[in-house]
Amino acid sequence: MEIKRPNPAGGTHFTPLTGANAALAFTLELAMLAALGYWGFRTGSGLGLRLLLGLGAPALAIALWSLFLAAGGPKFPQPTAVTIVLKLLVLGSAGLALYAAGRPTLALVYGALVVLSVTVEYSTR
Repeated sequence: MEIKRPNPAGGTHFTPLTGANAALAFTLELAMLAALGYWGFRTGSGLGLRLLLGLGAPALAIALWSLFLAAGGPKFPQPTAVTIVLKLLVLGSAGLALYAAGRPTLALVYGALVVLSVTVEYSTR
């Protein structure tokens, strides 16, 4: 018999799958910031542009995440379908950044994990 507890953040039940997915989702969020910074520092021509892109891209992702996707309650909550699309776009930007920085295999693995995580998150609600 499986014990299910309510999750105050999303109203879902905690299971080993949702717990593992929460850990994966958090890891993907951190990887997104690292990938965007990596892309920015490798892309810019000149120190000023590298700093702007390397610090600005992750900062923009953080701003979008906190406004529309924050787990504790975003400032501008959206319908579920919009939230899913935003999450895929913001997290997916890191996959595109990895690809653009010459890491296509890593981009593919990251993108697949993003799709898996978002699918699990919203199919278990």
